[in-house]
Amino acid sequence: MAKIIGLNKPFGVVCQFSGQGDTLAKYIDIPNIYPVGRLDKDSEGLVILTDDGLLQHKISNPKYNKIKTYVVQLDGEITQTEIQILKNGVRLKDGLTKPAKVQLISQPKWLWDRVPPIRERRSIPTSWIEISITEGRNRQVRRMTAKVGFPTLRLVRTRVGEWHLNNLLPGSYATF
Repeated sequence: MAKIIGLNKPFGVVCQFSGQGDTLAKYIDIPNIYPVGRLDKDSEGLVILTDDGLLQHKISNPKYNKIKTYVVQLDGEITQTEIQILKNGVRLKDGLTKPAKVQLISQPKWLWDRVPPIRERRSIPTSWIEISITEGRNRQVRRMTAKVGFPTLRLVRTRVGEWHLNNLLPGSYATF
């Protein structure tokens, strides 16, 4: 039976077990499990880990269309025009992204304070979206929102396929 672990990766943690700085090894001491895909150091939220190479492939390979959902805080007040562009797909340097599911949301009440906090500028408001994609290009959501003029300030992954972050606190993990 495959081990499947869900970790709420804190901000600043590198999505690997070895190396310098804050790594997954600080939070998980289970032998022979590996992250499925990556979540960059500046992002937070759900990371799936498993000891099953085939499962790892099926989750991370874009041809299987596993949905990854993120809650994203943006610099500025995004409009329906830019949301529609994100929904249709955005042309990035590495090609057109697949269509995404995107909706404007309020700041989630369940969301923990980030350490360190994001920068705040009184003269520039922020907005929040929920975005679901099936690709996993390097820093894709960040590049998409920047392309439409709204840089990402905070990015929290809440779902990978059928696995959800639920109520896991940063640095905590659960077995699925």
